[in-house]
Amino acid sequence: MRMNRPRVLIVRAPGTNCDEEAARAWGLAGAYPETRHVNELLARPDALDEFDAFTLPGGFSHGDDLGAGRILATRLATVLGDSLRRLVERGGLVLGICNGFQVLVKAGLLPGGTTKTDVSLAGFAPIEATLTHNDAGRFESRWTRLAATPGHCPFLRGLETLELPVAHGEGKFVARPAGALAALESRGQVVLRYIDHAGRPTEVYPDNPNGSAGGVAGVCDSTGRIFGLMPHPERFVNVIQHPRWTRRDRPLDEPGDGFRIFQNAVEALV
Repeated sequence: MRMNRPRVLIVRAPGTNCDEEAARAWGLAGAYPETRHVNELLARPDALDEFDAFTLPGGFSHGDDLGAGRILATRLATVLGDSLRRLVERGGLVLGICNGFQVLVKAGLLPGGTTKTDVSLAGFAPIEATLTHNDAGRFESRWTRLAATPGHCPFLRGLETLELPVAHGEGKFVARPAGALAALESRGQVVLRYIDHAGRPTEVYPDNPNGSAGGVAGVCDSTGRIFGLMPHPERFVNVIQHPRWTRRDRPLDEPGDGFRIFQNAVEALV
């Protein structure tokens, strides 16, 4: 990377509402975050070449008209494809949180990636995926327990279990054709799962708030450098942000579980 303090571009669009929290989390982790409106980036997509990481924060971009994240996904996919490919190829990182995860999936960057070999599997048609309405049929805002299987995803390095809040109405991860999810799991791309009190991946509500098969809460591309997750790590960077912080035996200066994701990313970039 070009500098000891990596530069992170956070994109905001009409309806996003977590860009400031994401910027704060990146900054606390040691990065230099900069927030820009999506129109600025679309007008000059090569501006992404100046950054080491790219973040799509949570919210309801463009009011989630036509489906969660779809309008922003279409705009990014048609203009920023080459810039994002260059970013990943030179060792940069891409992070999509909640609505940002929905954007990455609907832009085709997840679960496939930025290269043709990422998108196709031997014996399978290209994997198609989306994030659709929660099985509960309503918006879910709650804390979840998660198990990480980092593999080659730098964001989750060294993590096993963590707690993070979710807040979404369309968080159910669905992939096709038949066997696509198993193929993603075998390639180590399913890196975050909802778990029950016994620590087992679950599809049972409310431990799994949306009904994702296999408890999928986050996936990466084949490089591990494009990562999307439905839970909000930027909302748990300090231990006192946990609703039960007074009952948990944790030092007050201990970082929250979400902070470790940003810290890992910065360490991977410097």
